[in-house]
Amino acid sequence: MLNLVSANALSVPTQTVKRQQIIAAIDLGTNSLHMVIVRIEPTLPSFSIIAKDKETVRLGDRHIATGELKAEVIDKAIAAMRRFQEVAKTLNAETIVAVATSAVREAPNGKDFLHKIVDELGLCVDLISGEEEARRIYLGVLSGMEFHNQPHMIIDIGGGSTEIILGDSHEPRTLTSTKIGAVRLTSELINTDPISDTQFQYLQAYTRGMLERSVEEIQANLQLGETPRLIGTSGTIETIALMNAREKLGYIPSTLNGYQLSLNDLQDWVNRLRKLTNVERAMIPGMPDKRSEVILAGAVILQEAMTLLGSESVTTCERSLREGVIVDWMLAHGLIEDKLRFQSSIRERSVLKQANKYQVNLEYSDRVAKFAISLFDQTQGTLHYWGGEERQLLWAAALLHNCGHYVNHSSHHKHSYYLIRNGGLLGYTETEIEIIANIARYHRKSPPKKKHESFRNLLTKQQRQTVSQLSAILRLAVALDRRQIGAIARIKFEYYPQFQQCNLLIFPAKSHDECELEMWSLDYKKGVFEEEFGVKLVATLEPTNVVSIS
Repeated sequence: MLNLVSANALSVPTQTVKRQQIIAAIDLGTNSLHMVIVRIEPTLPSFSIIAKDKETVRLGDRHIATGELKAEVIDKAIAAMRRFQEVAKTLNAETIVAVATSAVREAPNGKDFLHKIVDELGLCVDLISGEEEARRIYLGVLSGMEFHNQPHMIIDIGGGSTEIILGDSHEPRTLTSTKIGAVRLTSELINTDPISDTQFQYLQAYTRGMLERSVEEIQANLQLGETPRLIGTSGTIETIALMNAREKLGYIPSTLNGYQLSLNDLQDWVNRLRKLTNVERAMIPGMPDKRSEVILAGAVILQEAMTLLGSESVTTCERSLREGVIVDWMLAHGLIEDKLRFQSSIRERSVLKQANKYQVNLEYSDRVAKFAISLFDQTQGTLHYWGGEERQLLWAAALLHNCGHYVNHSSHHKHSYYLIRNGGLLGYTETEIEIIANIARYHRKSPPKKKHESFRNLLTKQQRQTVSQLSAILRLAVALDRRQIGAIARIKFEYYPQFQQCNLLIFPAKSHDECELEMWSLDYKKGVFEEEFGVKLVATLEPTNVVSIS
């Protein structure tokens, strides 16, 4: 198995600090909780896996009537997370990045569970969408296999969802996520042991029907004559590959990375598994603990997907979401360029795509964004100490703050929150999307309040403070282009701590323009800024011939 990202494929920016780091990635899946701990070598850049851990918790085993996560399962998950933290600490991990997927996404008390993790462990878990999960799976697979710029399909069968991806070493062409998984289908469709013929036939038909839309999306993005290889990743696929290799080869391979499982062999396994009880399946050599309960449903998903995709074999890859979380972290911290540089700009492209979708006036929004970033930069280190990540969230909120006009002018700030929150921005976690949506929502009218549901969705005090301060900055930026004609060329911010006063010098684009509406709007909106930062803001118009925003 390749333990390193290909050094030939990836290169590091010259400004990157050349220091090894150890970080841990945790995946709160529907079936199991997984952790991988890696050592990052930024000079290559690459990472090597130094430890793995796993615990089968079954977050997907939710209350049938309410769909909520069970209290005993929550306790078990938190205990596992606490143990993971201790292991990571023992191995000197500097950072823990954790993500949650479909079970937590869909549970009515999912966010309460994440709050509980913060309260008890001090660890923030990012809730990611199905499409974002697929993107990170793609990054994880790319870190462990060479695609040689050829199209590949990837299938990841989880406990609650199945992701199918089409990519070719660069931008993923198609990212799909379907609400079928090994745990979900087992709990919803199988209640006999062994499964009855009627239930088995329904399981096959239901699975096929659910997968059809994803497969159609994949096929629609294939070019004439392309026959992409199918890559499979997940516990289900690894288990079947391991059992098959053990039986065919007579021994356990040192690695499953690159092992090929034929559709014929898979169909044989499905026919065998369907006739066995859970106890009998558990006795098959190579069957992991508790996997026997859900292996049949997972195998059927793989069988139906391969049939619909026209794939005669699937090649296993031992890297997936957890490793993708590592690669995404490296991208976010400027450690990767070249081969994955397109991925590093996924955030910006996704924001612009949503802006176009909701017919945002980009010329206007871009000016507001430049004013917001200028204010952010000029007040950094004096009024606030936010960094590059918060700066990027402010930019996204500024670009999209007016997208609510697509729904209605009335209360458009609230519509902006809804559109951003549910627009499927790629490259961001659910928490980051929540922050962006809240910053945009509070660019006008009432400042953030605890009674507002959107503000309560933020998990920590730090996240709420991020929204409160950055939305106050955005309010000023919006005021600076009140007529939406680019009347103000640039601004200069001066801070006098001894007087708790800030001067905002306004330089108009045209010397004869007194910018009365902009000055009035600034005076009207500055109250929230003054209260948030504990200063008095004085705005003055300056004579100028300068025509650029700094």
